[in-house]
Amino acid sequence: MTQPSLVARITDFANRADPYPLYAELRRTPVLHEEDGDPYVISSYWDIESLLHDPRISSDAANLTAAGADELQTENTGLPPSFIRLDPPEHDRLRRIANSAFGPPHEPRRVDDMRGELHTIVTELIDGFAGRTEVDLVDQFAYPFPVTVICRLLGVPREDEPRFRAWVDPLVASLDPETRQSAGPEFVQAAQEARTQLGMYLAALVEERSKDPRDDMLSDLAVGKGPDGAMTMMEVLSTAVLLLIAGHETTVNLITNGMLTLLRHPEYLQRLREDPELAVDIVEELLRYEPPVQLVPQRTCITDIEVRGVTIPKGSRIWLMLAAGNRDPERFKDPDRFDPDRDDLQHLGFGSGIHSCFGAPVARLETQIALAELARRLQDPRLVADPPPYRPNAVLRGPRHLTVTFDGLNP
Repeated sequence: MTQPSLVARITDFANRADPYPLYAELRRTPVLHEEDGDPYVISSYWDIESLLHDPRISSDAANLTAAGADELQTENTGLPPSFIRLDPPEHDRLRRIANSAFGPPHEPRRVDDMRGELHTIVTELIDGFAGRTEVDLVDQFAYPFPVTVICRLLGVPREDEPRFRAWVDPLVASLDPETRQSAGPEFVQAAQEARTQLGMYLAALVEERSKDPRDDMLSDLAVGKGPDGAMTMMEVLSTAVLLLIAGHETTVNLITNGMLTLLRHPEYLQRLREDPELAVDIVEELLRYEPPVQLVPQRTCITDIEVRGVTIPKGSRIWLMLAAGNRDPERFKDPDRFDPDRDDLQHLGFGSGIHSCFGAPVARLETQIALAELARRLQDPRLVADPPPYRPNAVLRGPRHLTVTFDGLNP
């Protein structure tokens, strides 16, 4: 019986719990192209890092469509492409406006000023574990936390947050290709209804903020502070949904992968309990060791490109295997060892180049606070199942559930 292709095995759900041996096999052929019509798969750190900065590699959704529909595409919002699916100069204009609302120079402290609010949200979620000795850290912690944070960042009124979260649940679930394929018509209808309701709600909120701006991100996007001016209504909606979807899924998986890794390495969990500042280095090593985004599948060559002596023809799809590059022994010493004390943590966990993760500052801060507080407050936490059940998605990899038992809560 013929063995499935390496790409098929990597995307096979059966290998989701531990894809890293397959990534090691992949790196033996740093530019892999198995059959006509397949993508060219790049797996070495230096090649990935270089291509992330290469203007001959397009992120434009039109070029991707021309090269062939990608079965791993994860964004299906019904809105125009967000700026992560565009090339310069349009990408640069939209990202500059978004950055002006998210950080320097116009809002240099927006993320850091949320630190106290993030602590409060985390505290309230963990307080909700009181009287229990077993919780699912995905459903009861890692999932609701970033949705609440994004609501506060965008400026969604507190009284509307429950409605907002109710729309987000089916919308996020509908982005997983395997979930869409297995779901019935009721699921599809619910996701479409959620998408419509969320779009109408955000459009009304943007319209309100354009007339009466407040100290929130939607106001800044709608009004514009920099030389590029404001976004159009549809551009604001695309950017808000980008932050909602990409920011939510990335952070859920980063927190959950992080707690799973710490429970497998109790010496670092104990160190974090004693020294919360260690959370900074732990999160950076997690982004290398167990990145929430495993690969970038939405790239297309707009001209012939040579990589390691292999000519990748114009119009070809390219997959950049971030998680394989993060464990490349040509780049990192003993790469399969979890080691927050590494001197060099220049990982690919948030990508690189002009498309480096827009929400990285808030995802980092959320995860640092979440892991430090879970380590401090949970008394003797233990995994119920190892490996835990995983989500179907091969791009955004993380446990679907992470059930943990513990003896009680510290105050």
